[in-house]
Amino acid sequence: MEPTKAMTIRLSAELAEQLETVAAVDDQPIAEAIRAAIGDHIRARIADENFQSGLRERLSRTERLLTAREEGDR
Repeated sequence: MEPTKAMTIRLSAELAEQLETVAAVDDQPIAEAIRAAIGDHIRARIADENFQSGLRERLSRTERLLTAREEGDR
């Protein structure tokens, strides 16, 4: 089994009730419903062009910072 990491989330009472209902109707544990929703969200974000553009920009800024640090160490 893949290693896991425990996380805590806070939900409004309304969203928690909706989540409990969805999990019950789908006959699955709440944790599994959450994992599925997060997985769906991440896949959708990765497929989004705006997200990809933002990710590229973040990587570019990180690379510039690392390059500046490496040049400063010389």
